[in-house]
Amino acid sequence: MIKWIGAFMGSWVYGIRGAIAGYFIGYLVEQLFPNTKKKTQWQTSGGSKQRASKITPRDFELNLLSLASLVIKADGSVNQTELDYVRNYFVQSYGKERANATFKTFNEVIKKREIQASRIATYVAHHTRYESRLQILHFLFGIANSDGFVSENEVFKINEIARHFRVGYHDFESIKAMFIKKADNAYKILEIEKTATDSEVKKAYRSMAKKYHPDKLVNLPDHLKKGAEEKFRTVQEAYEHIQKERGI
Repeated sequence: MIKWIGAFMGSWVYGIRGAIAGYFIGYLVEQLFPNTKKKTQWQTSGGSKQRASKITPRDFELNLLSLASLVIKADGSVNQTELDYVRNYFVQSYGKERANATFKTFNEVIKKREIQASRIATYVAHHTRYESRLQILHFLFGIANSDGFVSENEVFKINEIARHFRVGYHDFESIKAMFIKKADNAYKILEIEKTATDSEVKKAYRSMAKKYHPDKLVNLPDHLKKGAEEKFRTVQEAYEHIQKERGI
């Protein structure tokens, strides 16, 4: 639809050359932002729906902030360290002015309503790629771990979000293992069992390194790409730990 609108506007202003240029520009927009091809719904925290022709960055930021608030409140109280973590994340990702505007809208509109994980997470899952959802889970675990401890309630809430994200069990356990330290963490990060053979370990590492290599995630926003790079380093560290442990 966008490419045809571009063609019409271009022909109206510049004739046939404008029509061709407008069509081409519209086509590029549709390829870069595929969700602009069709109408979508933004699920607000209260369950109400607002029609929009496309997903805007503000929609994404508000939904991300809503998910963050669910993790912050998972223990039944609000931790200032976790609040500061989220605010710093948004300021570094979007700039102070834009972050403040997002927080203001959230506090005035969204925060006053009941935020349901199922609605927000299902919406986000419908409009983001799998790789992006993995990085969002990484961010949510970062919030939970910002005070130095990830509680069972926080894990439960993030797991609930992951289910609505349609994230696989092994992917979820891999991310969780990056924040909750246990003896077999290195194996969980590589998504294998401790009984795996040396060849299976090497194969798992190659698969995970390829999955999270920064070059594969060039289309992600900068703030999510940073999380992906952290995951890539963690995968490398897990493999090096197993190598040292096994002498391979």
